Amino acid sequence: MARLVLAAILSLSLSVASAWAVEPHEILEDPALEERARAISQQLRCLVCQNESIDSSNADVARDLRQVVRERLVAGDSDAEIVEFVVGRYGDFVLLNPPLRSRTVLLWAAPAILALAGALLIFLFYRNMGSRVVSEPELSVDEKQRLNRYLDS
Repeated sequence: MARLVLAAILSLSLSVASAWAVEPHEILEDPALEERARAISQQLRCLVCQNESIDSSNADVARDLRQVVRERLVAGDSDAEIVEFVVGRYGDFVLLNPPLRSRTVLLWAAPAILALAGALLIFLFYRNMGSRVVSEPELSVDEKQRLNRYLDS
């Protein structure tokens, strides 16, 4: 029961922590623009945290990117134009869900390649373990005599 309560508290604190990343002075006065800013920010990866959106990151670079998104929204850019601007600056890596292109094929294929390589290594390791026979070197005549003397005493 204690573990369940601890897990609930931890998950609640993590979900609330992401709401604290956007600071009050960053929030736009227009609720519609702020909603668009949050939606765009949730699509963009924090370049420091790497597996966290800029919307939920407290890193300085995430704060700067959130500011750029809001400035461009106020200037009248569309959501697509803002995303294109950020991708133009930082590349497809800044997208949490990058598109499948010739430049990003390795990014999409890397998990499968690594999993297959790991499975192959495990297979080869266990296959070779069965064929390993540890052979002890034969004792010389002198060593056998010393061993017999030791055992007899």
